[in-house]
Amino acid sequence: MVSLSKVEGDKLQCLLCPHYCKLANGKTGICGVRKNTGNEIELITYGIVSAVSTDPVEKKPLYHFYPGFNIFSIGSYGCNMRCDFCQNYHISQNVPNNHISKETPEKLINEALKLDKNIGIAFTYNEPMIWFEYVRDTALLAKKARLKTVMVSNGFVNKEPLDELLGFIDAFNIDLKAFNNVFYKKLTGSEIEPVKAGLKQIAQSGKHLEVTTLIIPGQNDSEKEMEMQVEWMADELGRDVPFHLSKYHPMYKREDRATPEYSLSKLFEIASKKLTYVYLGNTPSFTGKDTYCPSCGAIVTRRSGFKATLLNLDEKGNCTECGTMVYRHFYL
Repeated sequence: MVSLSKVEGDKLQCLLCPHYCKLANGKTGICGVRKNTGNEIELITYGIVSAVSTDPVEKKPLYHFYPGFNIFSIGSYGCNMRCDFCQNYHISQNVPNNHISKETPEKLINEALKLDKNIGIAFTYNEPMIWFEYVRDTALLAKKARLKTVMVSNGFVNKEPLDELLGFIDAFNIDLKAFNNVFYKKLTGSEIEPVKAGLKQIAQSGKHLEVTTLIIPGQNDSEKEMEMQVEWMADELGRDVPFHLSKYHPMYKREDRATPEYSLSKLFEIASKKLTYVYLGNTPSFTGKDTYCPSCGAIVTRRSGFKATLLNLDEKGNCTECGTMVYRHFYL
């Protein structure tokens, strides 16, 4: 078990994420949920759940991790980024003073086991990295119950905690919010390099990885930047890592216009030259939703909303037309 704090003068320093917050007694870090209680940094939201839902796994979005199944999704409060465009700002940028109830890991596992077509538990909605101790305790129980575990995260975490997470998390969807550090500093209050390092760490571990970028007009929609991003992804993460381009809608403090369809289409075209599986999300367009065999072009999954219809696949996730493996994690 990694150490998540150390003494720094008369303060405690949090070692979970690259902010390295130095906290006086009684103070919380940037995330709002990790507090110096005198002798340790305590997770004050342990067991505090803001949202619970049974979602299609495609909603995370994970398109190549047991497609067509559901996953029990839970979230809490707080975040170690300050994105002014946050889509879940009411929980990520808010930590209530009064909590109504707490959910034990055991209770959540029992609920997950009762659900139909449920593959496991997803830690999502707010930033799950800062919920580290609760995620760890719940995920370890989930593994004993033969449930899969998923984390939907901004990826802003230090190497040692991520190493521990890789021991009990099966799949990740990581937001690569842009491919320039100016964006990260100005719009998120963080930096890009730790996210890139974390992505490489996950890819090298062999755990399932998918990447999402929310496209904001005038901020991260440059064609040149996208060319650089997908070239880096292909070289460092692998050409077959699924990539989701998501449409932005005005939210929280940012009032930029919604992402134009033509912009998404152009970036989709650029990404598809380097990456095998590219998808468009948060848009009514039918383009960029389906999965095709990369070898013969046969359609293997048709998607409408978050509903996935599996086609031309055998019980191992291979294309029945040519035998190429499309899905490494798969049930029929």
